Amino acid sequence: MQYRKFGNLGFEVSALGFGCMRFPTIDDDNGKIDEKRAIDMIRYAIDNGVNYIDTAYPYHQGNSEPLVGRALKDGYREKVKLATKLPSWLIKTEEDFDRLLNEQLERLQSKHIDLYLVHTLNKNFWKNLTELNLLKFLDKAKADGRIKHVGFSFHDSIDLFKEIVDAYDWEFCQIQLNYVDERYQAGIEGLKYASSKGLPVVIMEPIKGGKLAREPKGELKKIFDNAPVHRTPAEWALKWLWNKPEVTVVLSGMSTEEQLKENLQIADRSLVNTLNKKEIEFIDSIKKFYKDNVKVDCTGCKYCIPCPQKIAIPDIFELYNDGYMYDLLDKSKKSYESVIDKNRDASQCIECGKCEASCPQNLPIITDLKRAHRDLI
Repeated sequence: MQYRKFGNLGFEVSALGFGCMRFPTIDDDNGKIDEKRAIDMIRYAIDNGVNYIDTAYPYHQGNSEPLVGRALKDGYREKVKLATKLPSWLIKTEEDFDRLLNEQLERLQSKHIDLYLVHTLNKNFWKNLTELNLLKFLDKAKADGRIKHVGFSFHDSIDLFKEIVDAYDWEFCQIQLNYVDERYQAGIEGLKYASSKGLPVVIMEPIKGGKLAREPKGELKKIFDNAPVHRTPAEWALKWLWNKPEVTVVLSGMSTEEQLKENLQIADRSLVNTLNKKEIEFIDSIKKFYKDNVKVDCTGCKYCIPCPQKIAIPDIFELYNDGYMYDLLDKSKKSYESVIDKNRDASQCIECGKCEASCPQNLPIITDLKRAHRDLI
């Protein structure tokens, strides 16, 4: 296992972190974790060098934290840095901060949390939390020992990301990044900005929930067949991240023992600045293939919502793009059915133009919604 310094905090973490939101389940029910397999996988990972375990309050319908607590018994708790997250959306009063943290400590069966993140920060959550004295709470929880180190995970624009980084003495942060999402949310710019401030950066969605690990078909397979080195799609995606010196930990939500073992092997041989020019050019060719199949060049900034008709505009465009970029059209169509059932589909558009006036990309949203609806039904 490769290890990297966690900023200036005096310890090292494994390059691969275990993300605890995609455990094996029973009957395809996300709330029913296959406990024996999940615990065996966590302990196998730790026995093979992983020392960063990442969970959160809502994962697996609230069952991830308790399972992680059980998995870290028998001496395993002392071998890892345990990360979990404050559920930002549940904070309605100042008292909620302490109540939820204490509940999480009980669920995790731990006296402290090594790495505590403010979960999924966006413009609305940040405003609400700061008004309720979030930063004062974090100082208090660190002072009384319930939290060792404080960070945040992020889902919004690069400008807000920089504002949050500069607003508090954070010790680390977590962003979504992969070779397709270089300019999505914080992106590469956010990675470099946080690193320039001395923050360790934890990466989530390194293979876009498995989309970048799918077996290539058709034209994409031809590209992979001409790779300068034979590697699996997952290995190319992970190596692209581990090649960057600003990346500290890459989280992987592993659902099977095979995925775990493959990722451990990849992590063992992935160092900073080891991809050569041809390898980087090859990854660029894969990225170009995906970009060429984008249907709507939406960045997911969400300036187009709320829509007066409650249309789920960014979600619809994400389904539309995923269907064609990652050969998931049948899955996207099925997901779109639930959008229709909630009366939030593109057919509800009255062409008021509010979304187009708010779009920083100047997208023809009304026309794009019509195309998405046509192709997804």
